[in-house]
Amino acid sequence: MLPSSTLTEAESLLAACRAKGVMLATAESCTGGLIAAALTAIAGSSDVVDRGFVTYSNDAKNQMIGVPMELIEARGAVSEEVARAMAEGALTRSHAAIAVSVTGVAGPSGGSAEKPVGLVCFGLARTGKPVLSERHVFPGDRGEIRAATVAHALKMIRAAL
Repeated sequence: MLPSSTLTEAESLLAACRAKGVMLATAESCTGGLIAAALTAIAGSSDVVDRGFVTYSNDAKNQMIGVPMELIEARGAVSEEVARAMAEGALTRSHAAIAVSVTGVAGPSGGSAEKPVGLVCFGLARTGKPVLSERHVFPGDRGEIRAATVAHALKMIRAAL
């Protein structure tokens, strides 16, 4: 369940996108579609949200949005490089002008010294602009990490507008 503040941000973001005529796409791993769910929980969002890709497995990242397996093998699925490739792939495989991506370790297991539980890498691709990426470590349990990831992804999109 996402906090009401996230849904309020999603509603505000949709209005801003609508005003600018911008369509959105998402490519999600650790959130399993929660970013798209937050956006589409708002009635009328279909005029802004083009599509969402849930690419939980490495094969899905490769097959659905074109992330090279060589990149995943070299950098790991949880990396800024893969997050950038995910965002770029979602942008090119949609009618969106902005695509956001997330890949991370939501826990409670799966973390390491280099990639701890709570590490999330974000990508943001915009038509005609360089692809951006960020890396954050969020505290909390699986639900809290995923909720923080959704909130941050919405803020990234807002900043890109």
